[in-house]
Amino acid sequence: MSPTLALTLDLIRCPSVTPVDANCQELMIQRLEKIGFVVERLRFGEVDNFWARRGTVSPVLAFAGHTDVVPTGSLSAWHSEPFAPEIRDGVLYGRGAADMKGSLAAMVVACENFVAQHPNHQGSIAFLITSDEEGVAKDGTVKVVEHLEARQEKMTWCLVGEPSSSKAIGDVIKNGRRGSLNGILKVIGKQGHVAYPQLADNPIHKVAPALAELTNQIWDNGNSFFPATSFQISNIHSGTGANNVIPADIDVVFNFRFSTEVTAEQLKERTETILNKHGLTYDLAWSLSGLPFLTAKGELVAASVAAIKEITGLDTELSTSGGTSDGRFIAPTGAQVLELGPINATIHQINECVNVADLDILTQLYQGILVRLLAK
Repeated sequence: MSPTLALTLDLIRCPSVTPVDANCQELMIQRLEKIGFVVERLRFGEVDNFWARRGTVSPVLAFAGHTDVVPTGSLSAWHSEPFAPEIRDGVLYGRGAADMKGSLAAMVVACENFVAQHPNHQGSIAFLITSDEEGVAKDGTVKVVEHLEARQEKMTWCLVGEPSSSKAIGDVIKNGRRGSLNGILKVIGKQGHVAYPQLADNPIHKVAPALAELTNQIWDNGNSFFPATSFQISNIHSGTGANNVIPADIDVVFNFRFSTEVTAEQLKERTETILNKHGLTYDLAWSLSGLPFLTAKGELVAASVAAIKEITGLDTELSTSGGTSDGRFIAPTGAQVLELGPINATIHQINECVNVADLDILTQLYQGILVRLLAK
C-alpha cells in the first residue's frame, strides 16, 4: 500500500461532515511537523483551520484544501459504509475520496518526498487547511486569509486540491472561477379571491414578464477564458395551497455566475432597472459568494502544465468551469491560484470514489510542481 493511499484511508475514516474536522487536521499536522513545518492552529467560531509553513522567505508555494465533506445521503444507497473506505477493482470508495481527502494525502506525501530530496529548498512551502469549505464558508479560508493579510504574510502561488480532472487525472486544471452573485426577491401583491381579481393584485402575474426578461437577457458574451454570464432561477414559492386564493406575495431565488466582463454592481443595477420597469413593489436582498478570478499565465501555470505533460503525457486544458472554490478568497491577495485534483465525476454523490492509481499520480504531479518551483 502506498503512503498516499494509506493516509487517504485514514482521513476517510474520520467522519468529518462539514464543519466538523473529526481529527483529520491532526493527522496531517503530525506528518507535517515531522518534516519541519511550523503549524498554527486557527479556530474561528466552531471551525478548525490551520496554517503550516516550512521556511521563512519568499517565494511561498501554498497547498490549500478542506477536510470537511458533504453529508452522506441515504446510507442504504451506499454499497459500503461511507466512512469505512473500501477498495473494489482498483477503485477506492468513501465519502471524501475525491473531494478532497485524496488530494490532501497526496499533498502531504508529495511534500515528504520533496523535503527528503531537497531539505534546503528555495523559498517556503505552506498549507492552508480548513473544515469550512462545504458549508457556509464563513469561518474557514476567508478568515485564515484575513489573519495572514493582517500581518502581511503572502502566498506567491497557491495550489488548491479541488477535484478538477474530467476523464483522466491531470486532463483539466482550473485556472480561475466565475463569480457568484445571489438574489432573494420578494414581490408584493394583494391577497384576494380568484373570482374577484379586480379586488386583488396577483404578484405571480406581475413578476412573470420581468422574470422572462431577466432569463432572456444577454449579460455579456464572456471572453477567451470565461463563458457568458449566466442567470438562473433556483427557487420560486407563492400561494396558500388553496386553489381559490390569489397570493399576497411571491419569493424568487436566483443566481448569477458571472465572468470578468461584468461586475457584481453592474448586474445588480441592470436587474433592478428591469424590475422597476415592470412597476413591481418588491424587496431584493443580494449576497456575493465570490468574485471571478483568473490566473491566465505565470510560473504556477507553467510548472503545472509541464509536470502533467511529463508524468501523464497529457496536454492539460485550462478551464474556469464549475462552481466556486476557496480559491476565490486567496486570489484577491495577489497569489497565482490553480486547482488540480482527482476526477470529479462522483463528487457529492452516493458511492463517491477515486481510482487508487490516480492517488499516486497526483502525488507525483504535486511533487513535480514543487521541484519546478522550489528545488535548488
